[in-house]
Amino acid sequence: MMKEWATVISWKNGVALLRCEPHSGCGSCNARSGCGSHLLNELGPESEHQLKIAISQPLEPGQKVEVGISEGSLLRSAALVYLTPLIGLIMGGALFQILFVTDAFTAFGAILGAGLGFLLARTVAIKIEGKSDYQPTVLQISLPPAAIRIQQE
Repeated sequence: MMKEWATVISWKNGVALLRCEPHSGCGSCNARSGCGSHLLNELGPESEHQLKIAISQPLEPGQKVEVGISEGSLLRSAALVYLTPLIGLIMGGALFQILFVTDAFTAFGAILGAGLGFLLARTVAIKIEGKSDYQPTVLQISLPPAAIRIQQE
């Protein structure tokens, strides 16, 4: 199970809007100044991911929620998104190379095959989108921010 902590943005009628912040690399060490993965993450645009998840328990903005998704469904989704257009590109280029023998038609066939691969991946993704295997689940819910008090001596 792949797990990640997310912050609640809003909760309304049993649906929570969560914000997940991407982490670079493994995140298991403190060698950030010499870590290539951390440096590459700093170069890219700062992005955050939002997702909606059904949960019956009322949540407050700022509250932390641990969500998870199975590794198998994540790997199947990645294979669908990356391999389907790649296979289409290779097969389209090979087919047009056999049929027309020129490089221009081969390139056109590769682009056409990749486009058809993207369309196939999109169609399959829409079909499996509602299945429970591909939906994140709530694993843990932290206390609301107002419930945590720190006493200073």
